[in-house]
Amino acid sequence: MNKKGIAVAGNMIVDILYPIHGIPKPGELTTITEGVSKSIGGCLCNDIVDLAKLDPQMKLVALGRTGDDESGAFLMEQLRQHKNIDMQYVKVTGTTSFTLVMADDITKQRTFYHCRGGNAGFCEEDIPWDELDVDMLHIGYILLLDTLDEDDQQYGTKMAKLLARAQAKGIKTSIDVVSEASDRFRKKVCPALRYTDYCVINEVEASASTGVPLRTEDGELIKENMPAALKKMKELGVSTWAVIHCPEVGYGLDENDNLVEVPSLKLPEGWIAGTVGAGDAFCSGVLYGAWKGMDLKSAIELGTASAVCSLSCPSATDGMRSVEEAMKIYNDLR
Repeated sequence: MNKKGIAVAGNMIVDILYPIHGIPKPGELTTITEGVSKSIGGCLCNDIVDLAKLDPQMKLVALGRTGDDESGAFLMEQLRQHKNIDMQYVKVTGTTSFTLVMADDITKQRTFYHCRGGNAGFCEEDIPWDELDVDMLHIGYILLLDTLDEDDQQYGTKMAKLLARAQAKGIKTSIDVVSEASDRFRKKVCPALRYTDYCVINEVEASASTGVPLRTEDGELIKENMPAALKKMKELGVSTWAVIHCPEVGYGLDENDNLVEVPSLKLPEGWIAGTVGAGDAFCSGVLYGAWKGMDLKSAIELGTASAVCSLSCPSATDGMRSVEEAMKIYNDLR
Protein backbone atom coordinates (compact mmCIF):
# COMPACT_ATOMS: atom_id res chain seq x y z
CA MET A 1 0.00 0.00 0.00
CA ASN A 2 1.12 3.57 -0.65
CA LYS A 3 -0.24 4.72 2.69
CA LYS A 4 -2.95 7.16 1.63
CA GLY A 5 -4.88 6.50 4.80
CA ILE A 6 -8.07 4.90 6.09
CA ALA A 7 -11.69 6.08 5.87
CA VAL A 8 -13.95 5.01 8.73
CA ALA A 9 -17.69 5.08 8.06
CA GLY A 10 -20.90 4.31 9.90
CA ASN A 11 -22.31 4.78 13.37
CA MET A 12 -21.64 8.00 15.29
CA ILE A 13 -23.04 7.62 18.79
CA VAL A 14 -23.00 9.39 22.14
CA ASP A 15 -22.57 6.82 24.91
CA ILE A 16 -24.03 7.69 28.30
CA LEU A 17 -22.37 5.36 30.78
CA TYR A 18 -24.24 4.35 33.93
CA PRO A 19 -22.18 2.33 36.45
CA ILE A 20 -24.55 -0.15 38.12
CA HIS A 21 -24.14 -2.58 40.99
CA GLY A 22 -25.41 -5.82 39.50
CA ILE A 23 -27.66 -6.52 36.52
CA PRO A 24 -31.28 -6.82 37.72
CA LYS A 25 -33.71 -9.49 36.63
CA PRO A 26 -37.05 -8.33 35.12
CA GLY A 27 -39.02 -6.47 37.77
CA GLU A 28 -36.01 -6.03 40.05
CA LEU A 29 -34.08 -2.87 40.94
CA THR A 30 -30.38 -2.09 40.81
CA THR A 31 -28.39 0.91 41.99
CA ILE A 32 -26.72 3.42 39.66
CA THR A 33 -23.48 4.23 41.45
CA GLU A 34 -21.31 7.36 41.24
CA GLY A 35 -19.57 8.26 38.01
CA VAL A 36 -22.23 8.70 35.30
CA SER A 37 -20.33 9.93 32.23
CA LYS A 38 -20.74 10.83 28.56
CA SER A 39 -18.38 9.81 25.77
CA ILE A 40 -18.18 9.13 22.06
CA GLY A 41 -19.21 5.72 20.78
CA GLY A 42 -20.05 3.72 17.68
CA CYS A 43 -17.86 2.22 14.99
CA LEU A 44 -16.89 5.49 13.34
CA CYS A 45 -16.06 7.41 16.51
CA ASN A 46 -14.36 4.59 18.39
CA ASP A 47 -12.26 3.21 15.55
CA ILE A 48 -11.19 6.50 14.04
CA VAL A 49 -10.12 7.96 17.41
CA ASP A 50 -8.31 4.74 18.29
CA LEU A 51 -6.47 4.86 14.95
CA ALA A 52 -5.69 8.56 15.43
CA LYS A 53 -4.15 7.79 18.82
CA LEU A 54 -2.23 4.76 17.57
CA ASP A 55 -0.60 6.90 14.87
CA PRO A 56 -1.17 10.68 15.01
CA GLN A 57 0.50 11.03 11.61
CA MET A 58 -1.80 8.81 9.55
CA LYS A 59 -4.52 10.30 7.38
CA LEU A 60 -8.05 9.46 8.51
CA VAL A 61 -11.38 10.38 6.92
CA ALA A 62 -14.71 10.29 8.81
CA LEU A 63 -17.87 9.36 6.87
CA GLY A 64 -21.11 9.46 8.84
CA ARG A 65 -24.11 11.40 10.12
CA THR A 66 -24.61 13.24 13.35
CA GLY A 67 -27.46 15.39 14.60
CA ASP A 68 -27.88 19.15 14.56
CA ASP A 69 -28.12 19.20 18.35
CA GLU A 70 -26.04 19.40 21.53
CA SER A 71 -24.99 15.75 21.34
CA GLY A 72 -23.94 16.15 17.72
CA ALA A 73 -21.82 19.18 18.61
CA PHE A 74 -20.21 17.11 21.39
CA LEU A 75 -19.26 14.36 18.92
CA MET A 76 -17.80 16.79 16.41
CA GLU A 77 -15.81 18.58 19.11
CA GLN A 78 -14.35 15.31 20.40
CA LEU A 79 -13.25 14.12 16.96
CA ARG A 80 -11.81 17.50 15.97
CA GLN A 81 -9.35 17.23 18.84
CA HIS A 82 -7.39 14.86 16.58
CA LYS A 83 -5.82 16.90 13.81
CA ASN A 84 -5.33 13.91 11.51
CA ILE A 85 -9.09 13.22 11.24
CA ASP A 86 -10.73 14.84 8.20
CA MET A 87 -14.26 15.77 9.30
CA GLN A 88 -15.47 17.61 6.20
CA TYR A 89 -17.68 14.79 4.92
CA VAL A 90 -19.69 14.21 8.11
CA LYS A 91 -23.32 15.19 7.51
CA VAL A 92 -25.04 17.17 10.26
CA THR A 93 -28.74 16.39 10.06
CA GLY A 94 -31.63 15.14 12.23
CA THR A 95 -30.97 13.89 15.74
CA THR A 96 -27.84 12.31 17.15
CA SER A 97 -27.81 8.60 17.89
CA PHE A 98 -27.23 7.67 21.53
CA THR A 99 -26.76 4.57 23.66
CA LEU A 100 -27.41 4.10 27.35
CA VAL A 101 -24.63 1.81 28.55
CA MET A 102 -25.31 -0.08 31.78
CA ALA A 103 -21.88 -1.13 33.08
CA ASP A 104 -22.01 -3.70 35.87
CA ASP A 105 -19.18 -3.09 38.36
CA ILE A 106 -19.48 -6.67 39.61
CA THR A 107 -19.16 -8.69 36.40
CA LYS A 108 -17.57 -5.89 34.30
CA GLN A 109 -20.14 -6.71 31.60
CA ARG A 110 -22.25 -4.07 29.89
CA THR A 111 -25.76 -3.88 28.44
CA PHE A 112 -26.79 -1.40 25.74
CA TYR A 113 -30.04 0.48 25.11
CA HIS A 114 -29.74 2.18 21.73
CA CYS A 115 -31.57 4.95 19.85
CA ARG A 116 -30.67 4.90 16.16
CA GLY A 117 -31.21 8.60 15.38
CA GLY A 118 -29.58 9.97 12.22
CA ASN A 119 -27.40 6.88 11.74
CA ALA A 120 -30.45 5.05 10.37
CA GLY A 121 -30.31 7.19 7.23
CA PHE A 122 -26.58 6.84 6.47
CA CYS A 123 -26.28 5.58 2.89
CA GLU A 124 -23.98 5.10 -0.10
CA GLU A 125 -24.78 8.60 -1.36
CA ASP A 126 -23.16 10.02 1.79
CA ILE A 127 -19.74 8.84 0.59
CA PRO A 128 -17.80 11.30 -1.67
CA TRP A 129 -16.62 8.63 -4.08
CA ASP A 130 -14.99 11.04 -6.55
CA GLU A 131 -12.93 12.67 -3.79
CA LEU A 132 -12.21 9.67 -1.57
CA ASP A 133 -8.48 8.90 -1.83
CA VAL A 134 -7.71 6.24 0.77
CA ASP A 135 -6.24 2.75 0.95
CA MET A 136 -8.97 1.22 3.11
CA LEU A 137 -12.62 1.74 4.01
CA HIS A 138 -13.78 0.37 7.35
CA ILE A 139 -17.52 0.48 7.98
CA GLY A 140 -19.85 -0.62 10.76
CA TYR A 141 -21.96 -1.63 12.35
CA ILE A 142 -23.92 -3.98 10.14
CA LEU A 143 -27.35 -4.55 11.76
CA LEU A 144 -27.31 -1.00 13.14
CA LEU A 145 -27.39 1.04 9.91
CA ASP A 146 -30.98 0.68 8.77
CA THR A 147 -30.68 2.03 5.23
CA LEU A 148 -27.57 0.02 4.40
CA ASP A 149 -29.14 -3.08 5.96
CA GLU A 150 -31.99 -2.88 3.42
CA ASP A 151 -32.23 -5.55 0.73
CA ASP A 152 -30.69 -5.04 -2.70
CA GLN A 153 -31.82 -7.20 -5.61
CA GLN A 154 -28.34 -7.57 -7.14
CA TYR A 155 -25.99 -7.54 -4.14
CA GLY A 156 -28.19 -8.86 -1.34
CA THR A 157 -27.98 -5.72 0.80
CA LYS A 158 -27.20 -2.07 0.20
CA MET A 159 -24.15 -2.51 2.44
CA ALA A 160 -22.83 -5.19 0.11
CA LYS A 161 -23.39 -2.86 -2.84
CA LEU A 162 -21.43 -0.10 -1.12
CA LEU A 163 -18.54 -2.45 -0.37
CA ALA A 164 -18.51 -3.71 -3.96
CA ARG A 165 -18.27 -0.12 -5.20
CA ALA A 166 -15.32 0.55 -2.88
CA GLN A 167 -13.50 -2.55 -4.12
CA ALA A 168 -14.14 -1.53 -7.71
CA LYS A 169 -12.31 1.72 -6.93
CA GLY A 170 -9.31 -0.22 -5.62
CA ILE A 171 -10.12 0.46 -1.95
CA LYS A 172 -9.62 -2.42 0.49
CA THR A 173 -12.73 -3.03 2.59
CA SER A 174 -13.31 -3.94 6.23
CA ILE A 175 -16.57 -4.47 8.12
CA ASP A 176 -17.75 -4.70 11.69
CA VAL A 177 -20.98 -6.08 13.13
CA VAL A 178 -22.99 -5.29 16.24
CA SER A 179 -23.66 -8.08 18.76
CA GLU A 180 -27.42 -7.93 18.36
CA ALA A 181 -29.85 -10.41 19.89
CA SER A 182 -31.57 -11.39 16.63
CA ASP A 183 -31.72 -13.90 13.77
CA ARG A 184 -30.69 -11.36 11.10
CA PHE A 185 -27.01 -12.20 10.84
CA ARG A 186 -27.10 -14.69 7.97
CA LYS A 187 -29.34 -12.46 5.86
CA LYS A 188 -27.58 -9.14 6.49
CA VAL A 189 -23.95 -10.02 7.22
CA CYS A 190 -23.25 -12.79 4.69
CA PRO A 191 -23.92 -10.66 1.57
CA ALA A 192 -21.43 -8.07 2.84
CA LEU A 193 -18.73 -10.71 3.39
CA ARG A 194 -18.62 -11.34 -0.37
CA TYR A 195 -17.10 -7.88 -0.78
CA THR A 196 -14.95 -7.75 2.37
CA ASP A 197 -11.15 -7.93 2.47
CA TYR A 198 -10.71 -7.74 6.25
CA CYS A 199 -13.29 -9.01 8.72
CA VAL A 200 -12.58 -8.59 12.44
CA ILE A 201 -15.53 -9.65 14.63
CA ASN A 202 -16.14 -11.32 17.99
CA GLU A 203 -17.10 -14.93 18.62
CA VAL A 204 -20.80 -14.15 19.11
CA GLU A 205 -21.02 -12.36 15.75
CA ALA A 206 -18.89 -14.97 14.00
CA SER A 207 -21.02 -17.84 15.29
CA ALA A 208 -24.28 -16.13 14.31
CA SER A 209 -22.93 -15.30 10.84
CA THR A 210 -21.36 -18.67 10.01
CA GLY A 211 -23.61 -21.06 11.91
CA VAL A 212 -20.58 -22.60 13.64
CA PRO A 213 -21.09 -22.83 17.44
CA LEU A 214 -18.24 -21.17 19.34
CA ARG A 215 -19.52 -21.35 22.91
CA THR A 216 -21.27 -24.05 24.90
CA GLU A 217 -24.53 -23.43 26.73
CA ASP A 218 -22.40 -22.92 29.85
CA GLY A 219 -20.43 -20.17 28.10
CA GLU A 220 -17.23 -22.15 27.54
CA LEU A 221 -15.30 -21.26 24.38
CA ILE A 222 -15.24 -24.11 21.82
CA LYS A 223 -11.68 -23.52 20.61
CA GLU A 224 -11.65 -26.53 18.33
CA ASN A 225 -14.42 -24.93 16.23
CA MET A 226 -12.51 -21.72 15.58
CA PRO A 227 -10.73 -22.97 12.40
CA ALA A 228 -14.08 -24.05 10.91
CA ALA A 229 -15.67 -20.68 11.66
CA LEU A 230 -12.73 -18.79 10.14
CA LYS A 231 -12.75 -21.05 7.09
CA LYS A 232 -16.48 -20.43 6.68
CA MET A 233 -15.87 -16.67 6.79
CA LYS A 234 -13.39 -17.08 3.95
CA GLU A 235 -15.82 -19.29 2.00
CA LEU A 236 -18.48 -16.58 2.41
CA GLY A 237 -16.15 -14.16 0.65
CA VAL A 238 -13.57 -12.60 2.99
CA SER A 239 -10.57 -12.25 0.70
CA THR A 240 -7.60 -11.53 2.95
CA TRP A 241 -7.89 -11.73 6.74
CA ALA A 242 -10.66 -13.36 8.76
CA VAL A 243 -10.26 -12.63 12.47
CA ILE A 244 -12.29 -13.65 15.53
CA HIS A 245 -11.59 -12.05 18.90
CA CYS A 246 -12.93 -13.01 22.31
CA PRO A 247 -11.82 -12.36 25.90
CA GLU A 248 -9.71 -15.52 26.01
CA VAL A 249 -7.87 -15.42 22.68
CA GLY A 250 -7.63 -13.99 19.17
CA TYR A 251 -7.72 -16.23 16.09
CA GLY A 252 -7.25 -15.50 12.42
CA LEU A 253 -6.74 -16.93 8.93
CA ASP A 254 -4.30 -14.90 6.87
CA GLU A 255 -4.18 -14.29 3.12
CA ASN A 256 -2.63 -17.75 2.62
CA ASP A 257 -5.13 -19.45 4.97
CA ASN A 258 -2.54 -19.95 7.68
CA LEU A 259 -4.10 -20.21 11.14
CA VAL A 260 -2.90 -17.70 13.74
CA GLU A 261 -3.61 -17.89 17.48
CA VAL A 262 -2.70 -15.16 19.97
CA PRO A 263 -3.68 -15.74 23.63
CA SER A 264 -5.04 -12.85 25.65
CA LEU A 265 -2.92 -11.37 28.43
CA LYS A 266 -3.41 -12.01 32.12
CA LEU A 267 -4.07 -8.50 33.37
CA PRO A 268 -3.13 -7.18 36.83
CA GLU A 269 -5.89 -6.97 39.41
CA GLY A 270 -7.82 -3.73 39.01
CA TRP A 271 -6.63 -3.10 35.42
CA ILE A 272 -10.08 -3.45 33.86
CA ALA A 273 -11.99 -0.23 34.44
CA GLY A 274 -14.61 -1.04 31.78
CA THR A 275 -15.12 -3.11 28.64
CA VAL A 276 -16.93 -0.53 26.46
CA GLY A 277 -15.01 -0.17 23.19
CA ALA A 278 -12.53 -2.99 23.74
CA GLY A 279 -13.71 -4.83 20.62
CA ASP A 280 -13.38 -1.67 18.53
CA ALA A 281 -9.89 -1.12 19.95
CA PHE A 282 -8.90 -4.67 18.97
CA CYS A 283 -10.28 -4.12 15.48
CA SER A 284 -8.41 -0.80 15.15
CA GLY A 285 -5.13 -2.44 16.07
CA VAL A 286 -5.60 -5.20 13.51
CA LEU A 287 -6.61 -2.71 10.80
CA TYR A 288 -3.59 -0.57 11.53
CA GLY A 289 -1.43 -3.67 11.20
CA ALA A 290 -3.01 -4.45 7.83
CA TRP A 291 -2.52 -0.87 6.65
CA LYS A 292 1.14 -0.93 7.70
CA GLY A 293 1.78 -4.25 5.96
CA MET A 294 2.30 -6.35 9.10
CA ASP A 295 1.78 -10.10 9.09
CA LEU A 296 -1.46 -11.27 10.72
CA LYS A 297 0.16 -12.51 13.94
CA SER A 298 1.79 -9.12 14.56
CA ALA A 299 -1.48 -7.36 13.72
CA ILE A 300 -3.46 -9.50 16.20
CA GLU A 301 -0.82 -8.83 18.85
CA LEU A 302 -1.29 -5.10 18.23
CA GLY A 303 -5.06 -5.62 18.36
CA THR A 304 -4.68 -7.36 21.72
CA ALA A 305 -2.43 -4.57 22.98
CA SER A 306 -4.96 -1.97 21.85
CA ALA A 307 -7.79 -3.77 23.63
CA VAL A 308 -5.70 -3.94 26.82
CA CYS A 309 -5.20 -0.17 26.64
CA SER A 310 -8.93 0.36 26.13
CA LEU A 311 -9.80 -1.79 29.14
CA SER A 312 -7.82 0.52 31.43
CA CYS A 313 -10.47 3.29 31.20
CA PRO A 314 -14.28 3.20 31.55
CA SER A 315 -15.00 4.93 28.22
CA ALA A 316 -14.40 3.52 24.74
CA THR A 317 -11.31 5.47 23.63
CA ASP A 318 -9.71 7.29 26.57
CA GLY A 319 -7.33 4.44 27.33
CA MET A 320 -5.82 4.14 23.84
CA ARG A 321 -2.08 4.82 23.46
CA SER A 322 0.34 5.11 20.57
CA VAL A 323 1.49 1.94 18.80
CA GLU A 324 4.82 2.08 20.62
CA GLU A 325 3.23 2.57 24.04
CA ALA A 326 0.59 -0.09 23.43
CA MET A 327 3.18 -2.67 22.40
CA LYS A 328 5.39 -1.83 25.40
CA ILE A 329 2.43 -2.54 27.69
CA TYR A 330 1.75 -5.76 25.78
CA ASN A 331 5.35 -6.96 26.02
CA ASP A 332 5.61 -6.00 29.70
CA LEU A 333 2.49 -8.01 30.56
CA ARG A 334 3.21 -11.01 28.33
